[in-house]
Formats: sequence, C-alpha cells, structure tokens
Amino acid sequence: MADFITLGEIMLRLKTTAHERFFQNPSMEATFGGGEANVAVALANYGLDAAFVTALPDNDIGEACIREIRSFGVDTSMIRRSGSRVGIYFLETGSNQRPSKVIYDREASSIAQCGPGDFDWNEIYKGAKWLHITGITPALSQCAADMSLEAMKAAKEHGVTVSCDFNFRGKLWKYGKTAPEVMTELVKYIDVGIANEEDCQKSLGISADVDVESGELDTAKYEALSERMMEIFPNLSVMAITLRESHSADRNGWSACLRDENGFHLSRHYELTDIVDRVGGGDSFASGLIAGLNLYSDRSDALNFAVAASALKHTISGDFNRVSRDEVVKLMEGDGSGRVQR
Repeated sequence: MADFITLGEIMLRLKTTAHERFFQNPSMEATFGGGEANVAVALANYGLDAAFVTALPDNDIGEACIREIRSFGVDTSMIRRSGSRVGIYFLETGSNQRPSKVIYDREASSIAQCGPGDFDWNEIYKGAKWLHITGITPALSQCAADMSLEAMKAAKEHGVTVSCDFNFRGKLWKYGKTAPEVMTELVKYIDVGIANEEDCQKSLGISADVDVESGELDTAKYEALSERMMEIFPNLSVMAITLRESHSADRNGWSACLRDENGFHLSRHYELTDIVDRVGGGDSFASGLIAGLNLYSDRSDALNFAVAASALKHTISGDFNRVSRDEVVKLMEGDGSGRVQR
C-alpha cells in the first residue's frame, strides 16, 4: 500500500473559457479536480508514494477520472466503484474586481453516499504513514461525515499521522448539521491542521480578529490565532494558516505561517500578479506542507516549500499543481525571475 493516503471526492470541473461569464461562450473546459485528489497528484509529482481513496460510478466518466489520476502515478487501486454519478463543479474565472464563482452540482454523488464500513481501512493503512482529509467531505452528507470520522479513528489506531485542511464550504453544509458541530469532533484526531482565517472561524467556531476583505494582513493577529487553535486543540502538533492578501482577482499577496512546539514561523512572501488560476491554491499548499514536513527536518523549510509550491500553482490552469519537486526548490531558494530556461 502507499505511504500517503488521501480521502475525498474528485469531480468533473467545467470552466468558462478565458475570463468569460457562464455560458457567454457555449464551450467550457472539461477537466477533473477536487481537494484531496489535488493533494495526491501533487505528492506523486514530488516523487512520494501517494494513493487516492474515493468512490466513483462504474461508467465511462468514472473510468476517465481514474485514468487521469493514475496518469500522474497516483495509486487508484483502493477506489470503490459504486453509486451512479460523478459530482460536477462549474467555475467562472474572475478578473480584476470581478471575483471567480463556483457552483456545485454534487448532491448524491458516489462518495457522498458512502458511509462507515464501505472501505477496508485495515487494508488501506497497511504500510501507510499519512492520511490527508479535508473539511469538504464531511460537508457532503451525514454518512460521508461518519465515514470521515471512521477513517480518522482507524488512522490513529494504525499509528498513521492525520492532516486536515479545514476547508469551509458554506454551499455544502445542507444536511442539518453545522460545520462546527461536525468538525470539532473530527479535529480531535488531527495532528496537522491547515486552514485560512475563514476556516478557523466558520469550520471550528474559533473567533479571529482579522478582516479578510481588507486586502491587508496583521501577522500578529494570525500568530495569536495559531496559538489559540493549539490551546483549544492540544492534540495538534502543527497548525498552519495561509495568508492571502486579495487585492483583486488577478493580484494577491501570498504567504503562510506555522506554529509548532518550537514556536511561530512566518514564510517568505510572494506577490502574485496576473494569476492564471487560483483554484487549487490551498490544496497545493496542503500537499506542499505534507511533502515539506516529510522532506525537511526544519519546520521553516517545510513551510517555505509549501508556500513556494502554492505560488507556482497560481500560474497553472486546472486543479492540479503540475510542478516537480526541483521546480519548487528552485523558487524556494530564490529563483523566481521567470527567465527562459534553455
């Protein structure tokens, strides 16, 4: 079995061409993507042994999904074939002051109908050392939330490190439970927490004196937020928070911070201009952090690897971060000139 396991949903992604509005053009770009699948692909690109666990229908669309993930070297052998549909998300790419928009069509998707007992965790965790999950899967349905909890409990029983990107998605929590009701139970089994300030507030109900709309960041407030997170959830060994300064849809400031037993770490800052695609940016940070924590003994190096990886993702269309470990290291070490390599 694989060293790194990710569990979640992969969807058909339908994106408007260029920066057009929905159906301004009858053509849409069709690719695949989803938080945990994005992480598995990036880990495989860094040369790590990654597997993706999900459920997909036994039809041509499900098969195309699997072929796409497998093409990156991700182990797809543990994917369950059940249900009748692949979830879909529609993406309208914003520009300047017009934000991007996401519309979901994923109700009753194959993974949303899975529950406890549908996956053999004893088999999945053979030889595994890491499980990554997000706050998206528990938002899909009660049975998916129960399955997520089962997977995390089983991971701890097998001595597997658990990371979670808390990922609040307000459009998904529709089955009668609030995000904090579900996520505060799940977080008890998490070793490495990953979030932005909105995730901390809306997924876990942790108040944060930060203004996400201002485009400016006060790092002292994020230092206090990371400390508060680890006080409330002492099982966390690492808490990482991404810091995005959203000046417009095309221009963001990008950095992150991390707290561990040795204190507070702040990453290098990147100014991202002419953003190609910011969807998947958080997933590229999560995968970069997982890789960094396993490749570097210094937590600051791990954090800077994650931020560099996610900075590069903003230059790439699609959900997947199609970069190598060497490319991330070059940017991490200061080679961000963008000069042609001949």
